Amino acid sequence: MNLKAISHNLRRVQDRIQAAAARAGRPADAVRLIAVTKTVGMAEIRELHRLGVREMAENRVELAVPKTLEAPEDIVWHLIGPLQTRKAPEVVAHCACFDALDRVKAAEALQKRCEEQNRFLRVLVEVNVSGEESKHGFTPATFAAQWDTLRGFDRLRIEGLMTMAPFGAPEATLRQCFSGLKRLADAHGLPEVSMGMTDDFETAIEEGSTQVRVGRALFEGV
Repeated sequence: MNLKAISHNLRRVQDRIQAAAARAGRPADAVRLIAVTKTVGMAEIRELHRLGVREMAENRVELAVPKTLEAPEDIVWHLIGPLQTRKAPEVVAHCACFDALDRVKAAEALQKRCEEQNRFLRVLVEVNVSGEESKHGFTPATFAAQWDTLRGFDRLRIEGLMTMAPFGAPEATLRQCFSGLKRLADAHGLPEVSMGMTDDFETAIEEGSTQVRVGRALFEGV
């Protein structure tokens, strides 16, 4: 294991974020880095923490829980994968943010568990802007139609929207996807826009992303 590679990789990612923000006339601190740790263990997580990263993400609850219990307490954990409603209690107990709310039924389950545990949960609503059948999420139209219902769940702090662009899509398609989500968020007064991963986060930042989810670029060569 080459933990020194993480420091080098992190600097490169931070430089890419700063450069993309500058191209868009935005300050670098307008974009938060969410480190996706689903492929790594505690040694890599602790090294990222030592280097100053405080927001990390997992895509499966059963893998997230043991990491949240063992990791430094000041890490803010995000769940970025789809939710099985029976696992809502674990999400509420162990994660600060659920970044992939894709249906009203999931919101109902999380609201119920938040009430039982006397907690609040930060949430991003997943919107399938690209229209790909393989993607989870509300369509832009169904999100708009369900918005009043979603914001009625008083234990869920809906901070913004999340989307994933088509993998390997041309830049014009990426920009259309990302700008579409930003417009939808703005139209509903939502400040957070989570879009962009290792291969496309610079384009996402140029189109207004406030959170980028990066895994592979942080752990190459480790």
